[in-house]
Amino acid sequence: VQLVESGGGLVQAGGSLRLSCAVSGSTFKIDAMGWYRQALGKQRELVAAITSGGERTHYADSAKGRFTISRGNVKNQMYLQMDNLKPEDTAVYYCNAGTLFQEYWGQGTQVTVSS
Repeated sequence: VQLVESGGGLVQAGGSLRLSCAVSGSTFKIDAMGWYRQALGKQRELVAAITSGGERTHYADSAKGRFTISRGNVKNQMYLQMDNLKPEDTAVYYCNAGTLFQEYWGQGTQVTVSS
C-alpha cells in the first residue's frame, strides 16, 4: 500500500484547505484510514479516521465541527476538508492506512495557518 498526500499550504486563520490522499497497491486489505498531524516539537496525533467503506468516522475533539474526513467515490482517495482553520492547526499532516497486520504512512504535507 502506498499513500501520497497533497493539498497542504499556507492559509490565513479562518480559511479552508482540502487535503487529499491517493492510495495505491493492495487497497482491498485496508480496514481503516485516517489523518494524523505532528506539530513542531509535539507528538503525532490522530485528527480523524474513517472505516474502509466510509460507514463510520471518528474525530479528535480539536477537529469536531471544523474538519470532515471522507473517501472518494473511487476508493483510492481519501480527503480531509478543513474549515475555520486556526494557527494551532499548523502541522505536518499524514495519511495513514491500517490492515490487519500493518500500518502505512504517507510522506506528509505541511499545513501552515497564519494569524
